[in-house]
Amino acid sequence: MKRFLVAASIAIVAAAGGVASAADLGPQPYYSAPSQSMSRIYNWAGFYAGANLGYDWGSVSNASPDPSGIAGGAQGGFNWQQGQFVYGLEGDINFTGADDTFAAYKFANPWFGTARGRLGYAFNNVLAYATGGIAFGDLVATSTTTNVDETKTEIGWTLGLGAEYGFAPNWSAKVEYLYMDLGSRSFATTGTDNGLTANLFRVGLNYHF
Repeated sequence: MKRFLVAASIAIVAAAGGVASAADLGPQPYYSAPSQSMSRIYNWAGFYAGANLGYDWGSVSNASPDPSGIAGGAQGGFNWQQGQFVYGLEGDINFTGADDTFAAYKFANPWFGTARGRLGYAFNNVLAYATGGIAFGDLVATSTTTNVDETKTEIGWTLGLGAEYGFAPNWSAKVEYLYMDLGSRSFATTGTDNGLTANLFRVGLNYHF
C-alpha cells in the first residue's frame, strides 16, 4: 500500500511538471517597446524666396532732409549648410515711401536693393546670422521752388544682423536689421554731393524649395 501511494505521488508530481512545461512552450504574449521618434533636424540648405515689410530711417549728407518711410519688397537666395553652420547669398529689391522736405529741398528714396552674403549658426530650426554686401538705389532731389526732380542712382554697402525661425518644413519667418550707405553723388539741384544712409528694420517670410 505504501509503495502504491509513493508511486502515485510521483506520478502526480511528474504530470504537473509536464503540464507546466507544456504551458511554458505555448504561445507567449507579445510586448512591443514604445516607439521613440527621432527629433527632426531642420534643413536650411537650398533655394528660397519670399517677401519683406519694414521701415527705414534715412539721412542725406550735406542736406537737412531725413527721408524715412515704409519699405517692402521681395528677396531670394541660396543656403549651404555644414553641421550647424549656414552660409549663403541673398539679393532683394524694395520699394519705399521714404521722403522728407526741409527748406528749399525735398529728398526721396523710392527704391533700393542689396546683394549680400550671409553667415549664420543654426540652433536646429532657429538661425542667427550676420550679413553684408553691396547696396544700391535711387536718391531723388527736388527743388521746392522749381519742382524739378533730379535722380541719381547710388551704389554703396550694407551690413546687418538677423534671425530666422523655421516654423514648417518649407516655411520660415525672419526679423532683420540693415545699415545702408548708398554713397554720394553730385547734385546740380543742391550744388553739392549728396548721399543717403539709412537704418532698416524689417520682417519677412520665406519659402524653401
